[in-house]
Amino acid sequence: MLSTHQNRRAPDHPAGESKKPPLRVDFDRRLKLEFHGSKITTDAGLLAYRELDDALGLSDVVGDVFQDNRTGKNGRHGMTGQFRQSVFGRLGGYEDVNDAERLGRDPAMRWIVGGKAVERQAASTSQMGRFETELLASDANVEVLTDMNGMWIDRVHDRRPPKMIILDLDSSVSPTHGDQEGAAYNGHFGCTCYHPLFLFNQFGDLERSSLRPGNVHSADDWESVLKPVVARYKSRKVRLYFRGDAAFASPKMYEYLEAEGFLYAIRLPKNQILQGSIAHLLSRPVGRPPNHVRRYYASFSYRAGSWDRKRRVVAKVEWHPGELVPRVGFIVTNLSRSAERVTWFYNQRGKAEQYIKEGKNAIKWTRLSCRKFRDNAVRLQLHALAYNLANFMRTLALPKEIEHWSLTTLREKLVKIGAKVVSHGRYVTFQLAEVAVPRELFRKILSLIDDLRRRPVPA
Repeated sequence: MLSTHQNRRAPDHPAGESKKPPLRVDFDRRLKLEFHGSKITTDAGLLAYRELDDALGLSDVVGDVFQDNRTGKNGRHGMTGQFRQSVFGRLGGYEDVNDAERLGRDPAMRWIVGGKAVERQAASTSQMGRFETELLASDANVEVLTDMNGMWIDRVHDRRPPKMIILDLDSSVSPTHGDQEGAAYNGHFGCTCYHPLFLFNQFGDLERSSLRPGNVHSADDWESVLKPVVARYKSRKVRLYFRGDAAFASPKMYEYLEAEGFLYAIRLPKNQILQGSIAHLLSRPVGRPPNHVRRYYASFSYRAGSWDRKRRVVAKVEWHPGELVPRVGFIVTNLSRSAERVTWFYNQRGKAEQYIKEGKNAIKWTRLSCRKFRDNAVRLQLHALAYNLANFMRTLALPKEIEHWSLTTLREKLVKIGAKVVSHGRYVTFQLAEVAVPRELFRKILSLIDDLRRRPVPA
């Protein structure tokens, strides 16, 4: 049973500092339970991500690109601060604004937001709700928000220019509940849902995403996702590659990629003509059935009725022990490498499915529960930004010994760190438990982040 000391009660601090008497437990009367909301945080690791944000200048773009038409009390919290609160909250696993009231009093979040929030509190649930569903969802801002992931990735590439970019396009499912605008039953996924489209690069960065109604085809509206990204890379001297599954096997896609100078590998649905071209590989091998997988590759020219010309097709045939028919796959490509290497290159697109899985598990980007479709589209973009910030940490600022961590592991072991906040005159100290995160590990992370900062050019 819990009991309290009968001391005089004082009013709570506006930032969450309770001045009520401690609680005690009966199993050991030496224990006291004190509640100091403004002095304790469970998300101290977010401060490292805030340092990364500052080093790359990510949130610096907010004030320049968004339009803020708020007046009076509605503009109490700055655009940049509320934007950080939205993105960093999702990074910490708080997938919507329902936790904003508590997060607004959390000391780590208050320092991340900055400004007046440091001394008092960040935005409340209602303020964050208006920020996301009214301000960011306005006609002037929703397109800018969609472009922001590209702006962030450009800043990363400015620090570490890539020699090539490999783009992987894939769709996914976001189940819906209740009467949500744009939700529809999708027979492929077997549920009522949204059907978002995602475009990743080879580093796992989410270049662009689009929320779509649940009943659209996997490849619908690919132009609005792919073309803006291609336009960004035209100014960079990089070799461009593209991979996609059979949903994107269309003449319009091939012609666009070829016109833009892409090298591509796209899975091709099989048909009788394709299988006839490799008939010699589809006959069961003579002799005893194999006790291991046998793989055969072929390369030939093919022109479908809807194509403007012949294109190269690569085939892979696998004979598995105990199976009477082979497994066959076709890839249309303009790569000149061997059939086996083309197949290997295409198979690497499976990483995009892993990135989508990480976004669902670590960032909770399927948590789209607003009534209006546009509001959910805004939320998806905020989730995408949180995902990218997490991925930047993984690819740019992790020491070698933990660079293999998934985003879920990063959240559990680097973000979810308890800390006590102590004020010392001009300074504020976050006291982290070294059993949760070793000091040397955290030092290495901050050092790698510091290496990303732009250095002043000597006069």
